[in-house]
Amino acid sequence: MEMLFVAAASLLAGFVDAIVGGGGLILTPALFATFPADPPATLLGTNKAAAIWGTGIATVQYSRRVSLNWSALVPAALTGLLASWAGAWLVSGLSPNFLRQALPGVLVLVLTYTLLKKEMGRHHAPVYQGRAEVLALCLIGAAVGFYDGFFGPGTGSFFVFLIVRVLGYDFLNASASAKLLNTATNVAALLLFAYKGHVWWHFAAVMAVANVAGSIAGTRMALKHGTGFVRVVFIAVVSALILKTAYDAFLR
Repeated sequence: MEMLFVAAASLLAGFVDAIVGGGGLILTPALFATFPADPPATLLGTNKAAAIWGTGIATVQYSRRVSLNWSALVPAALTGLLASWAGAWLVSGLSPNFLRQALPGVLVLVLTYTLLKKEMGRHHAPVYQGRAEVLALCLIGAAVGFYDGFFGPGTGSFFVFLIVRVLGYDFLNASASAKLLNTATNVAALLLFAYKGHVWWHFAAVMAVANVAGSIAGTRMALKHGTGFVRVVFIAVVSALILKTAYDAFLR
């Protein structure tokens, strides 16, 4: 029964994550609810071991239909991977509690800005070209990658928002690009968790299959319905993140 429940949660998480990020909002609480007495590091490691396959497959699916700027994204992905590793290493010695309380406010600003700027992300009009685009993507990869390793909630959504806001991408292209960057940051975290023995591989294997199935369905829906649909899902996911993170920070 436990395996069935977490597999279903992984399926739904893969679906949502493929569209706009935020799959951890579904899968992480499901793991903690199913295994309340087990070490958090093990649950987080198992989550990463499953979710990384969904984001990876989504990257492949998007790349077949959306033109990705690989020359800029690959350096940014490597930067994000290293920054995520640094964040994960730092969190072993510091507490991220200050981020826990600041995060709901940051997400409110992201949501407010997105709602007020109704045309933001509706049209694909990259602001930078060449080296400037590489540098901008690397800075985003470094900042969000470090955050992912250090704390994590909402990483995919932050990638999408910053790529839309800073680079001028539409939501569909931003979501496609964010998948590659998020896959890289997940690799760094997974390597660290695996090295320390914090992965249940038997659960992760089943959850990974479910996550990939959800990811394929979510990617196809995003590609079918386009930027407007991705924007609506982004707003819904960020709204849910605000409620979840505020509860975790101030009410739990």
